[in-house]
Amino acid sequence: MLDQSAPPKDRTQAALPSQGLGARLMRRKPVEHLVAEGGQGEGGALRRSLGLWQLTMISIGATLGTGIFVVLGEAVPKAGPAVTLSFVIAGLTALFSALSYAELAGTIPVAGSSYSYAYATMGELIAWVCGWCLVLEYGVSVAAVAVGWGEYLNELLDGTLGVTIPDALSAPPGDGGVFNLPALIVVMLAMAFLLGGARESARANTVMVAVKIAALVLFCAIGVQGFRSGNYENFMPLGMAGVSAAGATLFFSYIGFDAASTAGEEAKDAQRDLPRAIMLSLVIVTALYVLVAAVAVGAKPWQRFGDSEAALAQIMREVTGQTFWGTLLAFCAVIAIASVVLTVLYGQTRILFAMSRDGLVPKVFAKVHPKTGTPRANTLIVSLFCGVLAAAIPLGQLADATSIGTLFAFALVNVAVVVLRRTRPEMPRTFRVPLSPVLPALGFGFCVWMMGSLSAVTWVVFGVWMAVGLVFYFVYGHRRSRLATPAPAEK
Repeated sequence: MLDQSAPPKDRTQAALPSQGLGARLMRRKPVEHLVAEGGQGEGGALRRSLGLWQLTMISIGATLGTGIFVVLGEAVPKAGPAVTLSFVIAGLTALFSALSYAELAGTIPVAGSSYSYAYATMGELIAWVCGWCLVLEYGVSVAAVAVGWGEYLNELLDGTLGVTIPDALSAPPGDGGVFNLPALIVVMLAMAFLLGGARESARANTVMVAVKIAALVLFCAIGVQGFRSGNYENFMPLGMAGVSAAGATLFFSYIGFDAASTAGEEAKDAQRDLPRAIMLSLVIVTALYVLVAAVAVGAKPWQRFGDSEAALAQIMREVTGQTFWGTLLAFCAVIAIASVVLTVLYGQTRILFAMSRDGLVPKVFAKVHPKTGTPRANTLIVSLFCGVLAAAIPLGQLADATSIGTLFAFALVNVAVVVLRRTRPEMPRTFRVPLSPVLPALGFGFCVWMMGSLSAVTWVVFGVWMAVGLVFYFVYGHRRSRLATPAPAEK
């Protein structure tokens, strides 16, 4: 464990207000201070109640289902049958970054995830940029997954009651609707669970994860009966450019593995369990993604994907010629995707909690309810924002915006692990990235490459988002940062 009483040994002391702008932007927060503040909020503290099993389920819950149940229909038209290769490439990119996350999560077990890692290694401005990317990553992905949940809810209603929610109330503007009511509903349901406490939310998530794994295994068992080798004859019809473009979109599917790192202040033994949970969840998720994608493309020509986000339920119905199996899968997907919304929404609130505690965003996000041990106001604000976003923005635009924010944050994590190795080599590490700095450099390179595969529109959205974030930082966060005020001199 870290010695929280020991003074920092590197040059991470707060910059004095009299120093120049450059020095203030580069001020770093000592690792010991980050760890010592763990769990502390405004008016209360988070509760340490999560073990290895719960942390792993949080990562799987936030990851498994997003790419398969929701984004597969968006990715297949870009890569064709080679979408399976796209999953592998996206998984490798996630793996390199996961190694860096695992080392940093075991060394700096706090709620801020890569935001806190950047604050300890690269300075406040970079930390803010990383945190702002995480807000995009988590907040927008909640909305994106909620959109897909509505598609499967309609499949379920059609198979059981013979009715569907009208397009006007089940699709956002631009996709033939006015307001996506199901997407708003699932976010509000997740909010209700989170307000009950981390332990209760983790229990509900574990049940939902078990359902989603069972659903995907069932899909493979039935879908393989409709497998046609001819669907793979033209394996890469759109070339490597299509594979990388699909991989960039599918990287959206892997963002959940870092959700465990946002639970660092509610884990019983964070330094031991966080690295294990991150790596274990990524291995399980990648294996299932590749298997399900291979069966799906084998059972349905790639040209016919993209007409619905509920692609797997349609394949089940087409293979069996019966509505029952497709309806059953839709039921499982409704539960499974809800777990993604729950766990990613959880991660978003904890990142804002850490940023608020540092003074970079308003204090309301760090207020902890004394009875439940949760940031209640934070959860309400974030849930309402994500719910409205889900109800108003089409899925494809949300997925790509999430991917670019994720890739940028992951690239910074790969840099942070190398910087911390050099500035604090004496710190105890429960996990170490092998072949460092080679693997972190590969992780950084893969992230940059996949960002380059995203559309110009996505880059424009990202640029606007970052510009807004920088304005907010210089108007609010830079002045109110806790590091802007020097600590009182020790006696």
